[in-house]
Order: sequence, then structure tokens, then C-alpha cells
Amino acid sequence: MLLHMSNSAGKPQSTPLHSVSVAGVVVRQDGRVLAIRRADNGTWEPPGGVLEVAEGFEDGVRREVFEETGIKVAVERLAGVYKNVSRGIVALVFRCVPESGSEQLSAESTAVDWLTPEEVSERMAEVYAVRVLDALRSDLAPAVRVHDGRRLLGG
Repeated sequence: MLLHMSNSAGKPQSTPLHSVSVAGVVVRQDGRVLAIRRADNGTWEPPGGVLEVAEGFEDGVRREVFEETGIKVAVERLAGVYKNVSRGIVALVFRCVPESGSEQLSAESTAVDWLTPEEVSERMAEVYAVRVLDALRSDLAPAVRVHDGRRLLGG
């Protein structure tokens, strides 16, 4: 999707548009992390999705986690910012803790499970596993990473 604008010389230029997504890395007291197996492609990921236009970041992550898993969460902190350069998606990932609810499937998930960090590394693609592992780090500085949809890119 491109937005066509004119530069200072009046010539058309293309400026890429980005979409913003949010995801919640929900961590239980025992260190297990909430994950879904997506209905559309069968991959394991932390719950999340597209941020709605009039929605705040934390409201969006709470909504997405609840819609996909049935778990209500409290947002602790921003854990990372990730850009998919192939698709123009900027993902904001938040570390959360469960507050209430019970695991349930949705139209977007075929499984909901609490994974150990080792299971995260085994089941999730690198670009999703790194988001979870970044959120589990003890330092509070958000990670900032770029990927191509499959692999992390340097720099």
C-alpha cells in the first residue's frame, strides 16, 4: 500500500505506509508464557493483532489477548519494538501478567497453551520466539529489532 505525495519539486513520490500491531507476552508466576496456535497458518505465537485506529497501545494488547485466549491481563511494560521490513508492520510487544479468565479458543486460535521458555524456542519461529525471550529478560530496556518475516536482520 503506497501513499502518493509530491516532493518539493512537485514530482510524485511514494511513501510506504506501515501497520501497527500489538502482542502480549503473558507470564505466569511459574515462568510459563501464554501462546496460541494461529488458526490461519498453524504457527505458535504470543497473542496479538492489529491496533485499531482510535485505540491506545495497552488497551489494544489487553483486547487482543482476551479475544484470542479468554485471559484478562495487566500490562507491565513495553518489552520490544519489532519491524517486519517485508510487510511494513511495526509490532509493539508488551510484557503482561494474567489477572483473570480461563483459556479458551477463538476464531483466531486452534490451541492455547502455557509454554516454558524452552518450548517457546522449539515451537515458535525465530521472529516470534525472540519477542517472548526478550520480554523474559530481567532488564527493563525494550528490545528494538528488525526482521524480514522469517529471520532477524543485523543492525
